[in-house]
Amino acid sequence: MSRPFPGPHGAPVPGRVPVLRIGEVLLVTLQGDLHDSTAQQLQDDLAETIVRSGASGVVIDISGVDIVDSFLGRVLAEIAGQTGLLAARTVVVGMRPAVAITLVELGLSLPGVHTALSTEAAMEFLGRHAPSSRYGGFGRERS
Repeated sequence: MSRPFPGPHGAPVPGRVPVLRIGEVLLVTLQGDLHDSTAQQLQDDLAETIVRSGASGVVIDISGVDIVDSFLGRVLAEIAGQTGLLAARTVVVGMRPAVAITLVELGLSLPGVHTALSTEAAMEFLGRHAPSSRYGGFGRERS
Protein backbone atom coordinates (compact mmCIF):
# COMPACT_ATOMS: atom_id res chain seq x y z
CA MET A 1 0.00 0.00 0.00
CA SER A 2 1.39 3.40 -0.85
CA ARG A 3 0.64 6.59 0.95
CA PRO A 4 1.62 10.02 -0.35
CA PHE A 5 3.36 12.56 1.85
CA PRO A 6 3.20 15.41 2.81
CA GLY A 7 0.04 16.97 1.37
CA PRO A 8 -3.38 16.42 2.90
CA HIS A 9 -5.17 13.46 1.35
CA GLY A 10 -2.22 12.90 -0.97
CA ALA A 11 -2.62 16.19 -2.84
CA PRO A 12 0.64 17.58 -4.29
CA VAL A 13 1.95 20.65 -2.52
CA PRO A 14 3.54 23.38 -4.68
CA GLY A 15 7.27 23.74 -4.01
CA ARG A 16 7.50 20.23 -2.58
CA VAL A 17 8.55 16.93 -4.06
CA PRO A 18 6.00 14.19 -3.33
CA VAL A 19 7.23 11.37 -1.09
CA LEU A 20 5.33 8.08 -1.44
CA ARG A 21 5.52 5.27 1.09
CA ILE A 22 5.55 1.72 -0.25
CA GLY A 23 5.86 -0.63 2.70
CA GLU A 24 9.04 0.32 4.54
CA VAL A 25 10.44 2.29 1.58
CA LEU A 26 9.93 5.91 0.61
CA LEU A 27 9.85 6.68 -3.12
CA VAL A 28 10.82 10.11 -4.45
CA THR A 29 10.63 11.01 -8.13
CA LEU A 30 12.54 14.13 -9.17
CA GLN A 31 11.27 16.00 -12.22
CA GLY A 32 13.08 18.89 -13.88
CA ASP A 33 15.27 21.28 -11.94
CA LEU A 34 15.56 21.07 -8.18
CA HIS A 35 15.84 24.56 -6.68
CA ASP A 36 17.56 25.35 -3.38
CA SER A 37 14.37 25.82 -1.37
CA THR A 38 12.76 22.70 -2.85
CA ALA A 39 15.90 20.65 -2.13
CA GLN A 40 15.95 21.81 1.50
CA GLN A 41 12.24 21.08 1.86
CA LEU A 42 12.76 17.59 0.40
CA GLN A 43 15.55 16.87 2.90
CA ASP A 44 13.33 18.05 5.77
CA ASP A 45 10.30 16.08 4.52
CA LEU A 46 12.33 12.89 4.09
CA ALA A 47 13.87 13.10 7.57
CA GLU A 48 10.49 13.78 9.16
CA THR A 49 8.80 11.01 7.19
CA ILE A 50 11.53 8.46 8.01
CA VAL A 51 11.19 9.17 11.72
CA ARG A 52 7.38 9.24 11.65
CA SER A 53 6.89 6.16 9.46
CA GLY A 54 9.87 4.02 10.45
CA ALA A 55 10.93 3.64 6.80
CA SER A 56 14.12 1.67 6.29
CA GLY A 57 14.92 2.86 2.78
CA VAL A 58 14.60 5.72 0.30
CA VAL A 59 14.51 5.31 -3.47
CA ILE A 60 15.16 8.48 -5.47
CA ASP A 61 14.25 8.28 -9.16
CA ILE A 62 16.22 10.85 -11.18
CA SER A 63 15.05 9.69 -14.64
CA GLY A 64 13.05 12.92 -14.97
CA VAL A 65 16.10 15.11 -14.36
CA ASP A 66 17.78 16.43 -17.51
CA ILE A 67 21.03 17.58 -15.92
CA VAL A 68 22.73 16.48 -12.72
CA ASP A 69 25.14 19.20 -11.67
CA SER A 70 27.31 19.57 -8.59
CA PHE A 71 24.36 21.04 -6.64
CA LEU A 72 22.10 18.04 -7.24
CA GLY A 73 25.01 15.69 -6.60
CA ARG A 74 25.61 17.38 -3.24
CA VAL A 75 21.88 17.20 -2.39
CA LEU A 76 21.78 13.46 -3.16
CA ALA A 77 24.88 12.87 -1.01
CA GLU A 78 23.40 14.93 1.85
CA ILE A 79 20.13 13.00 1.68
CA ALA A 80 22.04 9.70 1.80
CA GLY A 81 24.05 10.90 4.80
CA GLN A 82 20.98 12.14 6.60
CA THR A 83 18.94 9.00 5.94
CA GLY A 84 21.89 6.85 7.03
CA LEU A 85 21.97 8.62 10.38
CA LEU A 86 18.27 7.80 10.70
CA ALA A 87 18.95 4.06 10.08
CA ALA A 88 17.71 4.05 6.48
CA ARG A 89 19.49 3.52 3.16
CA THR A 90 19.26 5.57 -0.04
CA VAL A 91 19.26 4.16 -3.56
CA VAL A 92 19.25 6.35 -6.69
CA VAL A 93 17.59 4.92 -9.80
CA GLY A 94 17.01 6.17 -13.32
CA MET A 95 20.51 7.50 -13.91
CA ARG A 96 21.21 7.83 -17.61
CA PRO A 97 24.70 7.15 -19.00
CA ALA A 98 25.24 10.83 -19.80
CA VAL A 99 24.44 11.74 -16.20
CA ALA A 100 26.88 9.13 -14.87
CA ILE A 101 29.58 10.48 -17.19
CA THR A 102 28.89 14.04 -16.03
CA LEU A 103 29.14 13.04 -12.36
CA VAL A 104 32.50 11.36 -13.00
CA GLU A 105 33.76 14.39 -14.95
CA LEU A 106 32.71 16.65 -12.05
CA GLY A 107 34.58 14.38 -9.64
CA LEU A 108 31.43 13.61 -7.65
CA SER A 109 31.50 10.17 -6.07
CA LEU A 110 28.23 10.54 -4.10
CA PRO A 111 29.35 8.87 -0.86
CA GLY A 112 26.64 6.82 0.82
CA VAL A 113 24.51 6.73 -2.31
CA HIS A 114 23.78 3.31 -3.75
CA THR A 115 22.54 3.03 -7.33
CA ALA A 116 20.30 0.58 -9.14
CA LEU A 117 19.16 0.30 -12.74
CA SER A 118 15.46 0.15 -11.85
CA THR A 119 13.07 0.81 -9.00
CA GLU A 120 12.45 -2.94 -8.73
CA ALA A 121 16.19 -3.59 -8.34
CA ALA A 122 16.39 -0.83 -5.69
CA MET A 123 13.50 -2.34 -3.74
CA GLU A 124 15.16 -5.76 -3.88
CA PHE A 125 18.48 -4.26 -2.70
CA LEU A 126 16.77 -2.50 0.20
CA GLY A 127 14.96 -5.70 1.14
CA ARG A 128 18.27 -7.58 1.33
CA HIS A 129 20.18 -4.81 3.11
CA ALA A 130 17.62 -3.61 5.63
CA PRO A 131 18.76 -2.47 9.06
CA SER A 132 18.58 -5.24 11.66
CA SER A 133 16.71 -2.98 14.04
CA ARG A 134 14.90 0.29 13.45
CA TYR A 135 16.85 1.95 16.25
CA GLY A 136 19.91 -0.26 16.32
CA GLY A 137 21.51 0.77 13.05
CA PHE A 138 22.76 -1.56 10.35
CA GLY A 139 23.12 -5.20 11.21
CA ARG A 140 23.76 -8.33 9.23
CA GLU A 141 22.59 -8.38 5.66
CA ARG A 142 19.66 -10.65 4.92
CA SER A 143 20.38 -13.73 2.82
